[in-house]
Amino acid sequence: MGWVLGACGQTPTSADGAPAEHAERRFEFERVLMGVPFRIVAYGADAEAVARAARAAFARVKELNLVFSDYDPDSELRRLVAEAPSQPKKISADLARVLLLSRRLWEQSGGAFDPSVGPMVKLWRNARRSGELPTPELLAAARARRGFDDLILDAATETVAFRRPDLAIDLGAIAKGYAADEALAVLRAQGFPRALVDGGGDLSLGEPPPSEPGWRVAVEALDDPERAAAELVLANAAVATSGDAWQYVEIDGVRYAHIIDPETGLGLGERFSVTVIAPTGALADGLATALCVLGPARGPALVALHPGVEAWITTPQGTTHCTGKVPGSFPVP
Repeated sequence: MGWVLGACGQTPTSADGAPAEHAERRFEFERVLMGVPFRIVAYGADAEAVARAARAAFARVKELNLVFSDYDPDSELRRLVAEAPSQPKKISADLARVLLLSRRLWEQSGGAFDPSVGPMVKLWRNARRSGELPTPELLAAARARRGFDDLILDAATETVAFRRPDLAIDLGAIAKGYAADEALAVLRAQGFPRALVDGGGDLSLGEPPPSEPGWRVAVEALDDPERAAAELVLANAAVATSGDAWQYVEIDGVRYAHIIDPETGLGLGERFSVTVIAPTGALADGLATALCVLGPARGPALVALHPGVEAWITTPQGTTHCTGKVPGSFPVP
């Protein structure tokens, strides 16, 4: 994951070294939402106003969890999958936006980013708990349910329909990035553009702290998640990092990551770390997952479709740095 280094953006002072009256100060807030810690750092002169804005931002994330959650049976996504409507059904604007971006990433990545791996995700969660691989029969059945093209999305009318009733959708690889974007938008709308939102390691960054060129973000090393392999200075951008340093399981002497290869239904086996800088957290989040699956050989072609995106794909063999240079990328919703 990436994390924000604390030295950036100290409280402004006056000429004699005392805190400047009415100067912007740094405030931090944290809540567990969407199953991960969501942290807000914001600068402002009015503590009560900043706190109100942070509460509103957290409320927006909580609202989005009721849209995207794979755990809450009452979430919009879970109810939609349970119903599996064969005729177009109206969905929320938030779900439509994320599904639209997901579909484009699915198409561009050749299925490396695939929200229809829901059945495989459930199998792999059980495998991580039990320490036993799914049987070939269970894996085959889960793979047979894969097929994001069986979800018919009409972005103009914000409706979806299912071509088959057993299709399961999991948006865990993109929803936190979108939620971080939306929380940052709330902070900006309430007059606090100097802010960042950290959604379990998915960072959406606003204007930089006072008198600073940007937010300093550390990127973890492949072999030691506590060590910074690089430091980025960024503003008005998003950063997502995916890898196997924190979430993995060893079964029969083989190390498997939590990220699933849609082709096999198993967790990725090679050590890896991917860091993506993108205009939005949703795009960074989705690309980071896709690049983990594609690896350094196929990943740069995906990044090249997205101007303004920069990525580092690290494996034990080394690091591949790639940037988006091809014009005509689709607009991020």
